Amino acid sequence: MRLGTLLREGEHHTVLKLDDDTIVDLHLALPLLQREGQLKWLAPGATTDIVQLIALDERALELAQAVAQALPGLGAARIAPDALRLAAPIPRTRKNVFCLGRNYAEHIQEDNTSRDKATPLPEAPQFFTKPATSITGPDTDIELDSAVTRRLDYEVELAFVIGRGGRDIPAKDAWRHVFGYTIVNDVTARDLQRRHDQWFKGKGLDTFCPMGPWIVHASQIPDPHALRIQLDVNGERRQDASTADMIFRIPAIIESLSAGLTLEPGDVIATGTPSGVGYAMNPRCFLADGDVVTCRIEGLGELSNRVRARPGAGVS
Repeated sequence: MRLGTLLREGEHHTVLKLDDDTIVDLHLALPLLQREGQLKWLAPGATTDIVQLIALDERALELAQAVAQALPGLGAARIAPDALRLAAPIPRTRKNVFCLGRNYAEHIQEDNTSRDKATPLPEAPQFFTKPATSITGPDTDIELDSAVTRRLDYEVELAFVIGRGGRDIPAKDAWRHVFGYTIVNDVTARDLQRRHDQWFKGKGLDTFCPMGPWIVHASQIPDPHALRIQLDVNGERRQDASTADMIFRIPAIIESLSAGLTLEPGDVIATGTPSGVGYAMNPRCFLADGDVVTCRIEGLGELSNRVRARPGAGVS
């Protein structure tokens, strides 16, 4: 089961992709099912907002099964693949997107080499956030505003989505709180990052959080720490690693982040990037107008975005 968000006539509709690749618009399908007396446990007129559906937790699978069984009568709600225009799965998160920095040892090493430093591996997860206004979807533009940055970079990351909320979640219970997984590109303005001596500003600009294409339910990803993770720029492979290389794994991330801090359904947590980023290359290789950045994670699909210079932008 995969959940996504369709942009249809200027409105966001939650869509469901079944195991046979059939795509159904839940905005149209759920009222039909409820009129037929199915999904009696779902309140009449229940919202099809994607975060509300994620909050169903385990019952989201029951919903998907009901949709699959009713497919012959859902003709108007079915979507042809060539008519599918996906937005980010959660177009605007209720909180900032949570992110981890420095969560792959080889990425830390390339950073040390590029800056001629010798920082140690972190002893605890290093968190920062990206604002909801930075989120964009598949096949949209990453804005390059040369008045703000001249050093635009990429970072492919596995992200997970909270289904069951909670606070002070122990690592042993963490998997019960993971609804599913998606891809995030942690786009970064390296000059801003260096100038402000922190991560938020350089990673929080508009369009700096491409996300998608789907949220893949956790039941379809047996081991999120055994996935190949890759990124290409204009077809050239830049990043190629395994999520097995994370320093802090998902249970430890959840335990640490939720200590004294309530996680809620729909919260998105990106887990860091492997080595191969542009600023660590020799020579450094930043993104330019027209570049196409493609992120891939095994089992989750492909997220592609083009860099576009902001019209009229100039150095201030």
